[in-house]
Amino acid sequence: MNQELKNELQSMQQEDQRVLQELIDSGELGTNDYHPRMKAVHEKNNARIKEIINQYGWPGFSLVGKEGSKAAWLVVQHAVLDTDFMDKCLPLLQNAITQGEAEGWCLAYLQDRVLTMSGKPQKYGTQHDVDENGIAYPLPIEDSEKVETLRKEVGLEPLSDATRQ
Repeated sequence: MNQELKNELQSMQQEDQRVLQELIDSGELGTNDYHPRMKAVHEKNNARIKEIINQYGWPGFSLVGKEGSKAAWLVVQHAVLDTDFMDKCLPLLQNAITQGEAEGWCLAYLQDRVLTMSGKPQKYGTQHDVDENGIAYPLPIEDSEKVETLRKEVGLEPLSDATRQ
């Protein structure tokens, strides 16, 4: 395992989550279309995760451990400045899952993010929005009849539980 790379990925994840939480706590999140502090973190992380993926492919369990791989997923999940890059990561992540190097729920979230950002309905129901009363609801779903089965297959909780959270 590459401990240095694992540490770097986890540091990128921690910075992303720290800034996000600070913006939530201060009430600044949502006051801008894309808060400049969050955008700066994403720009820095996007540049580095691209270098990492170009060098190693998807950072799987054997390279960076389970937590390092999860951190890589979060950084790619938040690479909203470059949806083409996010889309290009989908087959890499799928291959890693097939090889037992990543978890299926990571693909569900990334695939849904790419779909919803492209204006298409999501497959797994992982992407939500909030109405004017502060109540969360899932963004449009491609096949609501199959969504629970698909979620279960990748290890996600029922959609109603996720929406409540």
